[in-house]
Amino acid sequence: MSSSDRIRFGIVGCGRISGYHLEALAALSQDAVVAAVCDVVPERARQAAERAPGARWYTDLGEMLAAGGLDVLSVCTPSGLHPEHGIAGALAGLHVVCEKPIGIDLPSVDRLIETCEAHNVRLFTVLQNRLNPTVVALRRAMDHGRFGRLALMQVNVFWSRPQEYYDQAPWRGTWALDGGAFMNQASHYVDLAQWFGGEVQEVCALTGTLGRRIEAEDTGTAILRFQDGALASLNVTMLVHPRNLEGSLTLLGLRGTAKVGGIALNRIEHWEFDSYRDEDRDILATGYLPPTVYGHGHLGYYRNVIAVIRGQAEPSTDGREGRKSLALIRAIYDSAARGGSPVRP
Repeated sequence: MSSSDRIRFGIVGCGRISGYHLEALAALSQDAVVAAVCDVVPERARQAAERAPGARWYTDLGEMLAAGGLDVLSVCTPSGLHPEHGIAGALAGLHVVCEKPIGIDLPSVDRLIETCEAHNVRLFTVLQNRLNPTVVALRRAMDHGRFGRLALMQVNVFWSRPQEYYDQAPWRGTWALDGGAFMNQASHYVDLAQWFGGEVQEVCALTGTLGRRIEAEDTGTAILRFQDGALASLNVTMLVHPRNLEGSLTLLGLRGTAKVGGIALNRIEHWEFDSYRDEDRDILATGYLPPTVYGHGHLGYYRNVIAVIRGQAEPSTDGREGRKSLALIRAIYDSAARGGSPVRP
């Protein structure tokens, strides 16, 4: 594939999240094209194809892969199916873009990572919140040492998912295909906790299913101790009435304090350090109103995917990065199952 060729994407899973992939790839039409889409529900596949002019649509992934004409498979199916579908793409010689979380259990994710490496294809995990302008500013401050030693981190995901949301698809809220609030809605925030805090030494967590008729949790709290001694609290619920309230990340260091908040990490709410920089004035004005809690990150994410495939960049989040946040989520669940006893990820 020459650098002037458009990269051909296939999408498997044409539900809610696939729309953000279609929108991002349409905006990058000089470099990418959606050549095929697949969903077990024919109407969903057909409607997705209508949003990508010229795309073929299928109801069987094997048939789509056998037809060829693809460079990358974007996996947007229920979380429990991500490894299976990603492995199928890798075996067909395609790079794999996998929605978050990369899977719901570590053994299947390890098989996915190993298969991609064995077949010399790239594996990307969609953790686009790392690309939010507010989060980029926060990360830059940390990389420049402006916080000094980190003492405490607080992550809040106070959102609303009514029973109707879970009833829309039978896999939602199930242990086999989805997991609960930590695995699904808060997985980006768990990723940010370990991205900013580093290696986690131990986890204590409690979870509950307090207001929704689902198998997994709708509410939970986790306490993390990082390798360097810093602590973090992760507080998650899908029971806020009547709408999403807050998605935030607060860092408290010995030399600086900052909070990125809003409903989805979209606003700098506090920004104060022991020394002033000219960039601080602009950072304090950083903020945007995302159309949904997904924000605008898929566009930047696909820019990175395209650049990596063309040999022009390194991946922002590959399969092994995606595994880190999954390992932490599994540790949270293990601790909760043991009544809050400490667990090492």
